[in-house]
Amino acid sequence: MKLNSKGQVTIPAELRHRHGLVEGDEVDVIGGSGVLRIVRNHELTRGQRAVPHVRGILGPGRSTDEVMALTRGE
Repeated sequence: MKLNSKGQVTIPAELRHRHGLVEGDEVDVIGGSGVLRIVRNHELTRGQRAVPHVRGILGPGRSTDEVMALTRGE
């Protein structure tokens, strides 16, 4: 596939058919670890769609308890 001047790619027909994608379907492009994934919107919760955007902003090595304490202002 080639990326066109508008940043668009065409998903090959075989892949569209295999995964049941049809014109008008809404998809998200999710990036991480050098990989882009195309995912139907309805298959992800709002939280799952948000994770790639917030991953790593608190820095490495914090436990869940430490993060919760920060969010509570403790």
